Amino acid sequence: MMKLRLDLLEHLTDEDILEEVLANNHRYKPAPLFSKTGVGSLSSASTEERAQEEARSTARIQRATQRLKQTGAAGKHRSPPSTKP
Repeated sequence: MMKLRLDLLEHLTDEDILEEVLANNHRYKPAPLFSKTGVGSLSSASTEERAQEEARSTARIQRATQRLKQTGAAGKHRSPPSTKP
């Protein structure tokens, strides 16, 4: 079972997202009335595309984990928020 790392989401950059968008853009097929409906579909990926997607995903997780470690070290020195009213 895969565990979703929500703690890494805040460490994604615009460049990380753009990389994935551009890598999959060729698979996107807008519906005939896309301008009116805003609906489209994503065609299936080939085996090679899946392997490339896995490699990009692994690299993206490593980058986000590194960013988490960098900012996490700085965040550990902060005092916790007060619970007093």
